[in-house]
Amino acid sequence: MARQPAQVPVSSPRLLASAIGVAITAGSAGHMVFAAEKTDSKATGNAIALDATAITGEAQDSTSYQVEKASSPKYTAPLVDTPRSVTVIPQQVLKDTGALNMQDALRTVPGITFGAGEGGNPQGDRPFIRGFDAQGDTYLDGVRDTGSQSREIFAVENIEVSKGPNSAIGGRGAAGGSINLVSKKAHLGNSFDGGFTWGSDQTQRYTMDGNYQFSDTAAGRLNLMSHESNVAGRDKVDYDRWGIAPSLAFGLGTDTRVNLDYYHLESNDTPDSGIPYTIPAGGSAARTKSNPDKPYAGGDHSNFYGLDRDFRKGRTDTATFAIEHDLSDSLTIKNTLRHGTSMQDYILTQPDDSKGNVNNGSVWRRANTRVSNTETTTNQTDLFGNFYVAGFKNSFSTGVEYTREESSKSSYNVNTDTTPRTSAVTTNCNPGLIGAASGYNCTSLSNPTPNDPWNGAISRNYAGTDTQSDTYALYAFDTLELSEQWLVNMGLRYDHFETGYKTYNNAGRTTSKGSDTSEFVTGQFGVVYKPAENGSIYASYATSATPPGNTLGEGQEGNPLGGTPDRNGNLLKSDMEPETTKNYEIGTKWDLLNDRLSLTADIFRTEKENARVQVDTTSYENAGKTRVQGIELSASGKITDKWQVFAGYAYMDSEQVDGGDLPANKANNGNELPNTPKNSASLWTTYQVTPKLTIGGGAFYVDDVFGSVANTTMVDSYVRYDAMAAYKLSKNVDLQLNVQNLTNETYYDKAFSTHFANQAAGRTALLSTNFHF
Repeated sequence: MARQPAQVPVSSPRLLASAIGVAITAGSAGHMVFAAEKTDSKATGNAIALDATAITGEAQDSTSYQVEKASSPKYTAPLVDTPRSVTVIPQQVLKDTGALNMQDALRTVPGITFGAGEGGNPQGDRPFIRGFDAQGDTYLDGVRDTGSQSREIFAVENIEVSKGPNSAIGGRGAAGGSINLVSKKAHLGNSFDGGFTWGSDQTQRYTMDGNYQFSDTAAGRLNLMSHESNVAGRDKVDYDRWGIAPSLAFGLGTDTRVNLDYYHLESNDTPDSGIPYTIPAGGSAARTKSNPDKPYAGGDHSNFYGLDRDFRKGRTDTATFAIEHDLSDSLTIKNTLRHGTSMQDYILTQPDDSKGNVNNGSVWRRANTRVSNTETTTNQTDLFGNFYVAGFKNSFSTGVEYTREESSKSSYNVNTDTTPRTSAVTTNCNPGLIGAASGYNCTSLSNPTPNDPWNGAISRNYAGTDTQSDTYALYAFDTLELSEQWLVNMGLRYDHFETGYKTYNNAGRTTSKGSDTSEFVTGQFGVVYKPAENGSIYASYATSATPPGNTLGEGQEGNPLGGTPDRNGNLLKSDMEPETTKNYEIGTKWDLLNDRLSLTADIFRTEKENARVQVDTTSYENAGKTRVQGIELSASGKITDKWQVFAGYAYMDSEQVDGGDLPANKANNGNELPNTPKNSASLWTTYQVTPKLTIGGGAFYVDDVFGSVANTTMVDSYVRYDAMAAYKLSKNVDLQLNVQNLTNETYYDKAFSTHFANQAAGRTALLSTNFHF
């Protein structure tokens, strides 16, 4: 087999792992000597809490599950007074649950599921929030993080999940909500946190987080990570990645502050090809809603249907320069300049039902390939603070944004037709063609062989597509305090979004092109009534807009560029409009038990209108409508000084209201939306048994999930149980054991509309040794 090298070399993480190990050992040795000599004291000046603007003050409880305020200045009120559903996953929850990536972290938030992808982003993050695809709605420190990738959390302080349409806050998209990763930044004080995690399935993970104060106003921070693991219950699948995230800060504690941050992540994985759905005797076209197909691995759920040729490599680089200046005690201006790239390079074998899959005990191996890179440059200027008009306090934030995004994608040629055989192989896959008769492109459902001597050929295919976009935006937010009991929250944003693409052949000649310009205004309006200082009741309305070309061709584009081609077949200008979403929400929030525990409840109704639908074989129009409505409950914080809880429940009633006039789409009217469970719940809790010993556990439930709007593919509901125990050997060293999926439940956490679903990891044990100074 001829395998082409990756376009961007990815170095082995073992060198970084060694470096982290040496740093942890060297750093900890001296600190352990000091700790032995003086174990009862520690410089209080080393613990200074920072938020978006505060530089001094009392340190907050960093171990609490409760968070009082979102990091972005666009949230102009504390969370208890913010009229929308916002869940913040704090650092302590990430640590206690043993989360290793963004998907691990988000399982603690009901109402979020993950979808599988066929091309573009088959293994990366594709979250669904309240039933709407949010793969393009992830932000880093309030700035859109474009590009398909699998996000790590070694350099993440906490994760903020905002539910409901919020294009007013983040810009285009965000029909169901958005996700904001808050990065670890340099701060005043000296600290060192390092650790290594060894676990089942050859898991080895090393992390280091060191902060050093250079002067009274300057500090630096460095985060390092190396990770290697297989996946419990899955053959062949493995993950191998490393990352580095340095941060510098100047002017801390002064009126002018400067932050320089960089993030680099490389990965080299053997991706999971998934488990194929069962197929009725009449083939995939015979699937029905009354008896949907479910994933089936032929009796062995560890079966891997890929080949040794498979790989997925990724690289992400993000550089940020931010300067913030206090114009007065109540007015601050901040400018953020960021440039980032996100690359992925893969050959992924997927079980394909188009060749007579599963029903006869055989599986066709289809190669999906991509070489892509997304480059983003953003400049965002924010002015925020508070002022009084006619005696009424206004907490406001306003700003401007310009973003340039460029995406290029091409692929590989995977020649599977190199072995002489009958023409039946091109139309069907059956037991008689398993193995050499099909060039090893047809394998057994019950006993696939990943190391088959596949003898096809692989070469680069330089034909592809380039997409670029420009965003110009203005926005303003305000919380108006009419009285101690009544608040009004308002937000408005204008976006001008231009995007265009061109396709080209191997010789670089343009074969087609298209463009679109969209202008839209989105907003939010909420009224908050405070019956007490620690509680609120609110009603709110918010909108979003998803223009054509929203994700630049990365991932699963729900509203791609489209329109009427010219006489040469080139799409010169799209005639599609932005899809629009609106949300109605009524809720209440309370901080109880001396403000240690936050409770929230809300009822919502989200409607997407102007949705893109196909009306015939060549035409589309904005005529569709979908709806999700339901309730949400959450609790986070301390019930007692020793007992913490982070829990939630979501009920979502989803429906395709109108799929357009095409009979195939119209037949789905009334069906549930894909990746939208009716019920989902999570409970994570810990209890400090003694000053040294803490135990905890969690349960996570997700209802049945359909893979397609036709409701003909589905994965079953599941309950997953986790457990943890942490023990402090000394003030500076602690141990933590996490056992995830305690009962070794076989379940599926990603459903694709056709072909396959992704199986989650089986029972996984992780033992961590952590150092803190």
